[in-house]
Amino acid sequence: MKIGMFSDSYKPYVSGVVKSLELFTRDLRLAGHEPVIIAPDYPGVAREPGIIRYPSIPAVTNHDYRLAIPLSRRVAKEIRACQFDIIHVHSPFLLSRTGARWAKKLGVPLVFTFHTLYTEYVHYFPVFPKLVRRITRRYLRRFCNRCDLIISPSEGVKKMIKSYGVSTPITVIATGVEPLAEPRQPAGKKLSGGGDGFGSRGDGTSRGGKDASTEKILLFVGRLGKEKNIPFLLQAMRHLLDDGLSIRLVIIAGGPEEENLRKMTVELGVDAAVTFAGRKPFAEVVQAYRGADLFVFGSMTETQGLVILEAMSTGLPVVAVRATGVEDVVDDGRNGYLTSADTVEFARAVKKVLSDEKLYQTMSENALHTASEYSSEKQAQKLVRAYEQILTDKGAQAKRGARDERD
Repeated sequence: MKIGMFSDSYKPYVSGVVKSLELFTRDLRLAGHEPVIIAPDYPGVAREPGIIRYPSIPAVTNHDYRLAIPLSRRVAKEIRACQFDIIHVHSPFLLSRTGARWAKKLGVPLVFTFHTLYTEYVHYFPVFPKLVRRITRRYLRRFCNRCDLIISPSEGVKKMIKSYGVSTPITVIATGVEPLAEPRQPAGKKLSGGGDGFGSRGDGTSRGGKDASTEKILLFVGRLGKEKNIPFLLQAMRHLLDDGLSIRLVIIAGGPEEENLRKMTVELGVDAAVTFAGRKPFAEVVQAYRGADLFVFGSMTETQGLVILEAMSTGLPVVAVRATGVEDVVDDGRNGYLTSADTVEFARAVKKVLSDEKLYQTMSENALHTASEYSSEKQAQKLVRAYEQILTDKGAQAKRGARDERD
């Protein structure tokens, strides 16, 4: 199959959508299919096989993000030459609207993956948030109903899409993860050597080890945006430090809220126990997962929470706020804990996991098992089956239409 993957973001931009595209296109190619990514260009990025880039300009609110200008004749010629069997769009805006028009022109199925809880981002519009939310829901309903298939990353998001009044078929296919675990040792994985800049230990003690005086490492990986709810984690850190825990929060992320968050750590008096590590290459992020004691997550705007699965794939238990998408992955009491949006309850859950070695080891093993069920290869196989089904359905519709015209 030849698949046109239209996305408003791709490398070198860093996001869950970009990671999802990377994994799915890689595994589709390994299975013998021909995905082509259509995305904005970025200054200094060379042309690559399998990627078509539209000219772009920087977004006003985020200069790392590029907005495609879909008016290039050269790009249109390249797209037409691909002879796609399916168009798969990864947002309902900008380039994905272009993708929808191409699906109509070419007479091929249009598939849309609902990667983002768009209505939860209205805080970026400072005026009339309720009106913006209502308009967004109406727009999403119309766009989804133009598609032949909607892919939801989780059951919770599927229910939400249906609540908008969407009639298009919806199937659940999560973004998969690669196995990241190292061979395990009876007392848990050893932490990586010191000096890595993430605040990890270099004393050889194991996660969940018996030396209670050793500093425990909490890890967050993501983006420093309002929607990620980082202040919640900082407030929980204040409670943990007040309880006398030797603990450090390592934040591997960049984003527009960094300055505000750094100020907040000083105001809360937790700045000495919080490390802002910035953005890191994925290989270094994996080392950070392996060097941490617990993954913590406060966001309530996730469709899935890919970083949670990445953490679990190294055997890292998770404490997260109960929310759509997250609760599909975190099984409360088995591979981590889900809490309400209460910082005291969250801190209590963190303390419980870190203070009980037997519980920790059980959760670590269950986390590995959960991640194995979400392997990128398995998820790509599900996607291929969904493509094949929609092509069959579209073909049957075309035949019925031809018969109706003859009659």
